[in-house]
Amino acid sequence: MKRDQKFFDMYSLVIGVLAIFALGIFVLAMKMSELTQEVFTVGTDEYQAEIRARMKPFGEVYMPGDDLAGAAEQATPAGAPEPVATTLTGPQVYNEACIACHGTGIGGAPALSSAEAWAARVEQGMETLQQHALEGFTGSAGYMPPKGGRLDLSDQEIRDAVEYMVSQAQE
Repeated sequence: MKRDQKFFDMYSLVIGVLAIFALGIFVLAMKMSELTQEVFTVGTDEYQAEIRARMKPFGEVYMPGDDLAGAAEQATPAGAPEPVATTLTGPQVYNEACIACHGTGIGGAPALSSAEAWAARVEQGMETLQQHALEGFTGSAGYMPPKGGRLDLSDQEIRDAVEYMVSQAQE
């Protein structure tokens, strides 16, 4: 029985020392927090303003017909940016648009490498070739759509492409 009583006394002593140690750490932490942190009491205006600032919404929702007189200044939308006008060269237009038909001679189009197919067309004159390229042309050999089907190209870009193709066919 003595052994059990001795164990119980020692156990109680250790638990008591640990409880006093934990209480000491708690008191020390409270004192340190008072010294190092700002203390806001729940009822002060400063504390309430701090809470409102943290909970402020990012924006406001307005329904159609709502009065916006008290609303914040509204940003004016920026206009659509103007596209940068770039002019393609004759070889660029050929490689982007004309090569589809004139590269291999599809649909009766004279192939760029065929000087014989271009000879009869060149005899008509550069102005006629450019007009057919711009407005389209239906001949006995096939159909040339206006601007080669690329209506976004300018007239000058098409003229440059025709000149490029004629110069390459004559070489």
